Amino acid sequence: MKTIDELLDEGVAGKRVFVRADLNVPLDGTTITDDGRIRAVRPTVSRLAEAGARVIVASHLGRPKGAPDPAFSLAPAAARLGELLGADVAFATDTVGDSAKAVVGALKDGQVAVLENLRFNAGETSKDDAERGAFADRLAELADLYVGDGFGAVHRKHASVYDLPARLSHAAGGLIATEVGVLKKLTEDVERPYAVVLGGAKVSDKLGVIDHLLEKADRILIGGGMAYTFLKAQGHEVGASLLQEDQIPAVQEYLKRADERGVEFVLPVDVLVAPAFPDLKTKAPANPTTVAVDAIPSDGMGLDSGPETNRLYSSKLADAATVFWNGPMGVFEHPDYAEGTRAVAQALIDSDAFTVVGGGDSAAAVRILGFDENAFGHISTGGGASLEYLEGKTLPGLAALED
Repeated sequence: MKTIDELLDEGVAGKRVFVRADLNVPLDGTTITDDGRIRAVRPTVSRLAEAGARVIVASHLGRPKGAPDPAFSLAPAAARLGELLGADVAFATDTVGDSAKAVVGALKDGQVAVLENLRFNAGETSKDDAERGAFADRLAELADLYVGDGFGAVHRKHASVYDLPARLSHAAGGLIATEVGVLKKLTEDVERPYAVVLGGAKVSDKLGVIDHLLEKADRILIGGGMAYTFLKAQGHEVGASLLQEDQIPAVQEYLKRADERGVEFVLPVDVLVAPAFPDLKTKAPANPTTVAVDAIPSDGMGLDSGPETNRLYSSKLADAATVFWNGPMGVFEHPDYAEGTRAVAQALIDSDAFTVVGGGDSAAAVRILGFDENAFGHISTGGGASLEYLEGKTLPGLAALED
């Protein structure tokens, strides 16, 4: 895989360089609530601009239905990128139309432009190779070189991720190179004990990675909404908690396999419950009750791990040499249900392990709860991509960057 270092050595001055970034940031209206992904791609954009390239940054945001939708405009992300670069960033109001052509055509050496949301064009995500390829052809007309640096999208077979690199001389950006290097540390010659913490809402989202990690991890800690399917599989009643009953047989099989292989599965011993989901807008006090996992009331909804579980999980991470964490332990956006997630984050910081926070909600939680990002070994920009890599899958966007 060619790197941006090699590309810069060859010279990029005066050349139009298409950077497929991941600017898929959370928005509250037009306000960015977490700019982590923009900050992550800034070094690559900055290096190219400083080398005299005419930089064209492109990304998706959200899930528009193949047509323009103001709610998913990349304009706020473009403005934030300009602030981080300390330079004006031009913004094209379309992807391959008149605005894109005019904005790119006006770029001078060292200048940067951002195209509008790629998913405003149906060809970006089309399952039809010809439709996707036609969109990639039009994107290719805008540029001379391609740099893939949107790690959060490399597991998608999309036009700008998979088809476009085949049409232009290409290289991997600094962010992707870093992400792949980190993930190799979690899959090749791993330092042990190797502990994995998996949370989030649905166990179905994590089945593949659990299956693969049963062959690699020494210890798997389960939390978040997905924990209640595991608890149900062990015979506990879970009240009104999130439950995927159709996944219980798979979970029971994983628990059996873990026991046979000597992989320690750690589940909550107590949880915080309340009769209803909390109001995340007002953050009104929820007044939860702490109960043991064998005493969840029929109307109780489990919304965070309890204090005994937090102490247990911290102890299970204390001696680890490698830790991968993906998914919060509870509804961390509400202060009454943030302690489980906070405890895991603090345990990672307190350990001497190589620690990786696997993107998505976990990365957002680290920032929202006020932790120093530099206290962790690595915070990934791609939750789904990280998980699929750990499942052993071939990621289209990485395959497309191979020479």
